[in-house]
Amino acid sequence: MKAKQMSIIGILVSVALASAVGVAGGAGSVTVGGVPVFFLCGIIAFAIQWLMFIPAYLYQTEKYYDLTGSLTYISLTLLSLDFARTLDGGRLMIAAMVMIWAVRLGAFLFARIRADGHDVRFDKIKPNFLRFLMTWTLQGLWVFLTFSAGLAAITSTEPHPIGLLVIVGGLIWVTGFAIEVIADNQKGRFRSVAANRDTFINHGLWKYSRHPNYFGEILLWLGIAVAAFPVLSGWQYVTLVSPVFVYLLLTQVSGVKMLEARALRRWGDNEAYQAYLKRTPALVLNPWAGS
Repeated sequence: MKAKQMSIIGILVSVALASAVGVAGGAGSVTVGGVPVFFLCGIIAFAIQWLMFIPAYLYQTEKYYDLTGSLTYISLTLLSLDFARTLDGGRLMIAAMVMIWAVRLGAFLFARIRADGHDVRFDKIKPNFLRFLMTWTLQGLWVFLTFSAGLAAITSTEPHPIGLLVIVGGLIWVTGFAIEVIADNQKGRFRSVAANRDTFINHGLWKYSRHPNYFGEILLWLGIAVAAFPVLSGWQYVTLVSPVFVYLLLTQVSGVKMLEARALRRWGDNEAYQAYLKRTPALVLNPWAGS
């Protein structure tokens, strides 16, 4: 199948999937003008990406791609809180978790791309209008689906006080967030040393997992889904796809799969790297991996 057709299909499937989740998650949502706020958030998520795509394509730059994703999370959080029926503990806790994560990750990724100058993933994509548009569309889907459980809880018509599941979800989120931050900082310091540019990191959390940052990412979104669960009902349970979507995206589409292939091309013949592959799991932290 030609790249053009693949891109069009990717765009259409992304919009269709988001629409289906938007209808399901909007079943118990507060409304504005008769439109569920949850569904409206989905529309806004895509609209922001498509608007930012225009200057990105014209100037052939991906520098604001990740930052736009983070700002979209923040925008949807503030919008959903503005229309929320009550600002009770559960809603505010979910909103705080999402915004803290979005601000931290957005700043981290923006600083990294400014330092690197460009993102090699986009080198062959930027010149192609449809492929580049599909990439921005996929980011709209990523934002909406990963945030879907949290959004459904914030926009729910039901009260959402802080209960046992909200606390458990918060603890899972804190664990995942800490793992992601520590792993990113360890790799950042490692890459800042010129002598390490042509080798791989295998110390710190990276000694126990080849991708601990992604493990933390999946864990924190699981925490948000757990915190959102108490107020979900009926079709809203569809939004629990959030951590599953994050897992599939990071392990099967971009993230792990892409980085593993690149690492094998660079260090596939390196005995130390082969040993690292054998003793260290790809994702889940294994405290015995380094022994």
